[in-house]
Amino acid sequence: MNRPRVIVTRPLAQATPWVEQLRSAGLDAVALPLIDIAAVPDDAPLVAEWHDLAQRALVMFVSANAVLHFFAARPAAAAWPAATLAGSTGPGTSAALRGAGVPPDCIAEPAPGLPFETESLWARLRDRDWRGRRVLVVRGEDGRDWLGAQLNAAGASVSFLAAYRRVAPQLGAAARAALAEALARPHEHVWLFSSSEAVGQLAALAPGADWSTAHALASHPRIVQAAQRAGFGRVALVGAQVQAVVDAVSRNPGR
Repeated sequence: MNRPRVIVTRPLAQATPWVEQLRSAGLDAVALPLIDIAAVPDDAPLVAEWHDLAQRALVMFVSANAVLHFFAARPAAAAWPAATLAGSTGPGTSAALRGAGVPPDCIAEPAPGLPFETESLWARLRDRDWRGRRVLVVRGEDGRDWLGAQLNAAGASVSFLAAYRRVAPQLGAAARAALAEALARPHEHVWLFSSSEAVGQLAALAPGADWSTAHALASHPRIVQAAQRAGFGRVALVGAQVQAVVDAVSRNPGR
C-alpha cells in the first residue's frame, strides 16, 4: 500500500529542506507554505540590540526565522558575547544559531529526551539566579509570553524584540496544485503543522473544507488542538525531527 503524500506547511525557507529530506527518506512530500515571513519595516531596533548584546544574560530566539532576521542586522564588526546565552527550543533554531556563528557553549536548549518546547527550555534554565539579569526575546511581531512571565517572576528584566513579520501566504502554481489535490483526496494526504497560525491560514484558504478523512501531524499539543478544531479526523503529536515524521507516516495506514 502506498504511503500518503506529506504536505509541509512551514515557511518556504524551512519547508524546502524538509521536503528534500523527507523525499530522501522515501516519502512523497511537497511544500505548501501556509505562512510567509517578511522583514520588519525598520531594522534600527535590531541593530541597536547588537550594540547592547553583552549586557544580556539571555537572548531567547523563538524560531530559526528569529535567528536569521536578527543576524541579518548584525553590524560588520559584531561578535556573539561569550557570556550571553542564546536560547532555543528546537533543533532548527539551534542549527540556525550554530550556522550564524554562535559558539555551541553559548546555546541553551532543552535537555536530551525532553520535548522541544519553551517549558523544556525553562526546566533547564530555572535554577539559575535571574535576579537583576536582563533578557531579550527575539520573535515575530507577536507571540507567546510564557517564558517571559517565568523569567520576570524569577527577577529578570525581560524585553521583546520583533525581528520579522508573519504574513498571509502567496501561493505559487505548485502550492495551489498541491492544495487542490489535497482538497480532492484528503484521505491521501498527511499535513505537517509546526504552528497553530498555519492551521488558521489553511482554514482561510479553504473555507468549509472537509478534513475529516485527512491526517495531520503537529509538533506541539497546542497545534494538535488547533488541527482538531479545524476538523482533521486524525491528529498525532510528533517530534520536530525528520525521522520522527518518517516514523509517524510509516505507521499511517496509507492511501
